[in-house]
Amino acid sequence: MHIVIIGNGIAGITTARHIRKLSDYKVTVISSESEYFFSRTALMYIYMGHLKFEHTQPYENWFWKKNKIDLVFDRVTDINTENQSLSLQSGKLIGYDKLVLALGSTPRPLPTLGAELKGVQSLYSKQDLELLEDTKGIKQAVIIGGGLIGIELAEMLHSRGVHVTLAVREKQYWDIVLPPEEAEMVGKHIISRGIDLRLNTTVESINGSSKVESVTLGTGEVLECQFAGATIGVVPNIKFIENTAIATNRGILVDELLQTNVKNMYAIGDCAEIKQPTKGRRAIEAVWYTGRIMGESLAQTLCGTPTPYNPGIWFNSAKFVDLEYQTYGDVPAKIDGDLTSMFWSEEKPERGLRIVYEKATMKVRGFNALGLRLRHELCDEWIATGKTIDFVLENLEALNFDPEFYKKFASQVTSQFKTLA
Repeated sequence: MHIVIIGNGIAGITTARHIRKLSDYKVTVISSESEYFFSRTALMYIYMGHLKFEHTQPYENWFWKKNKIDLVFDRVTDINTENQSLSLQSGKLIGYDKLVLALGSTPRPLPTLGAELKGVQSLYSKQDLELLEDTKGIKQAVIIGGGLIGIELAEMLHSRGVHVTLAVREKQYWDIVLPPEEAEMVGKHIISRGIDLRLNTTVESINGSSKVESVTLGTGEVLECQFAGATIGVVPNIKFIENTAIATNRGILVDELLQTNVKNMYAIGDCAEIKQPTKGRRAIEAVWYTGRIMGESLAQTLCGTPTPYNPGIWFNSAKFVDLEYQTYGDVPAKIDGDLTSMFWSEEKPERGLRIVYEKATMKVRGFNALGLRLRHELCDEWIATGKTIDFVLENLEALNFDPEFYKKFASQVTSQFKTLA
């Protein structure tokens, strides 16, 4: 059997590796972004001088040949679903028995006048990073949109002495995800690191003759700049299959086994849209760990053991400049209804912990951590087994995953909660 995977991100490569562990099937991975798999989340550290590109590659170049995974550095221009073949930009034709679409995401187009000017770009691909290197003459930059990519791009430019204005339309930073206390803490942290965070701010236009010269804010204020970052989110990268027989909505529609409506074709990662997602989860989740789980599950299915995709308990992590963030389980931006929570924080050092639990049963449903680290396996276990808030507080010390000499937090959290109770 010949299994072809389009895309060499975490979802596609995890699928390839696990197929090889489970079988001797022929495996081909096609990518036009990079010849070898790399860690996309590390792109910013290349720009900041902390890493070289080769340091972002988890596997040595010889790994692929040794494990009989064929890598094709080319672009797929057409999928013929009837004869199960792919046309490549180079003119080559590749047949397949099973096809996996791991197409990833693409930046959401910026619906702003002047978005086509030179100096307007996002940060998603290796090519974006290479384009960003042409920023040596930039003194001022405006980043349009917050979120995780926005703050990464802001930090990168700021690290090279660029004055960065971060224009965010929300009233608090990332408040569509973060509860008010966390959003306020993150916003203050960003400002304290020298980034000009403008909340409740929109950009009406990007101005210039051929390249960016300024932006006009919704207030009418004009900010001089030579670069505009477009970071208003990502969308599934499905444009080149829109006129095919493959069923799509916002992403490529798949069932619990990650199958599309086309025979012998599957979709995983950022481009996949689950038709019937697990309760409390989104149909599209462009997150590293869900892509990995999809790859592991699909490899089992392709190798003869049908394995429904189960994302498990929600998890994500990020850094807002140098403020670490982790979230586990169900922590909505607005906590109401059947849920309540407790929040503990310290201004110096910047640390915060939120524990969400059910009002009726006292069972813990989720955790947010800022400036401290929790043990992933314990967060998962305590949420999955329905541990109560009392149990969590009694055993909070075990949840701590900070380095040995970091200041502990468990006693302070417990003490505060008892006071509130």
